[in-house]
Amino acid sequence: MRFLPMVTLIYLMNHIDRSAITTARLKGLEDDLGLTDLQYNIILSVLYVTYSPAQIPSNMILNYVSRPSLYVGGCVIAWGIVSALTGVTHSFKGILICRLFLGIPEAAFYPGTIYLLSSWYTKKELAFRSAILFSGLLISNAFGSLMAAGILGGMEGVRGIKAWRWLFYIEGAVTISVGFMSMWLLPDYPRNTRWMSPEESRLAQVRLAEDAGEADKDNKEDSVLHGLKLALKDPRVYAFCLLNITQALGMSFTNFFPTLTQTLGFSTTISLLLCAPPWILAAVLCLFNAWHADQTGERFFHVSGWWWAVMTGFTIALSTMNTAARYVSLFFMACGLVGTSITIVWLSNSIPRPPAKRAAAIGMVNGVGNLGSLIGSYTWKAVWGPEYHKSMLISFATLAVSTMVSICIRQSLVRENKKIAADENANIDSARVEEAARLEGITYDEALKRRKGFRYLY
Repeated sequence: MRFLPMVTLIYLMNHIDRSAITTARLKGLEDDLGLTDLQYNIILSVLYVTYSPAQIPSNMILNYVSRPSLYVGGCVIAWGIVSALTGVTHSFKGILICRLFLGIPEAAFYPGTIYLLSSWYTKKELAFRSAILFSGLLISNAFGSLMAAGILGGMEGVRGIKAWRWLFYIEGAVTISVGFMSMWLLPDYPRNTRWMSPEESRLAQVRLAEDAGEADKDNKEDSVLHGLKLALKDPRVYAFCLLNITQALGMSFTNFFPTLTQTLGFSTTISLLLCAPPWILAAVLCLFNAWHADQTGERFFHVSGWWWAVMTGFTIALSTMNTAARYVSLFFMACGLVGTSITIVWLSNSIPRPPAKRAAAIGMVNGVGNLGSLIGSYTWKAVWGPEYHKSMLISFATLAVSTMVSICIRQSLVRENKKIAADENANIDSARVEEAARLEGITYDEALKRRKGFRYLY
């Protein structure tokens, strides 16, 4: 009961802090700091220079420490402080430094939380729980816009301070408070969470052991460095890296969503308010999609199907400048993030053990994947607006590549499951299966199905 609400709240603040730069742009940040269009794009992208490479060592540290609640909570406080300090900058150099430092503590959160979720939930429970977490991002796009509309519309000139500076001060202060709360509310691991009874702890560990086919813990030889080596040797990890890069590039419009709504021709406040409905719909669909993915054990269509929704939105926006039609296209685009919540879950399902390898793989895929976000910062140039046709065509093409890569991943997992099934059938004891069927009053095929071991989800 503590885990999911807390990490969802943190993720909400994580995205609000990171995207504050895009909403501050609507209220004079560029003019006050004397930024060119290129400098603004650099400020957006430079966060990923530290954010991406820091994720692998961060997850390795998380796998090593015994109290992840303190580690994650400390990182939340750190990025809240950096976010608040962004409001005191007066030059390109100052805000550039803040964005660089912001990426370091933020790197700990998302891949670290996915790893922690995989340490608590079985593979058929993970998608829905991860979607609850990811809904924090979608809600932040809606709530963050509403919050920003209130601050930017009502705080201009208060105590002689620009409204966009108040935006960073207020949102940073809220994040710092959330960070201190998380140190107390977040759990650690099933084996050492302080507020669980020994029976509850044992049950949590047994559930994971049964799901993965063995205990969800590292052997002595499975050090964090050994886990990284295992991840680097697995071709499937590289396939997920490519998938995440192209997916992030295809979804890079999310960093410019307020700019896209502003092209509809309304005021700053109205433009921010118009951001909310598409993301609210996406949050609802995200939860339903993940629930259905867990119920069916299917991954491919629950991930890639939503990219086709984005491509539909791009097609509408490319074909008309009609205000109503372009606003409808934004709903299709926002819904593209529905499947994104399952991408890293699919990776975690595909690397069930050892935990050291899983932690390294999650950090590696999520970190490398953010290269797509970095590149995407330069594909939505102001000179290409207000139509942004070139930007949409680039994103359209990369999502088509994502679809092809996901097909390859799916087929590789299908082949792996066939190999596992063949090995099981070769070693099966028919007499024991027949006896079990007789004792339980079921058919031979039903008894055989119950004895089926681990399978990859695809």
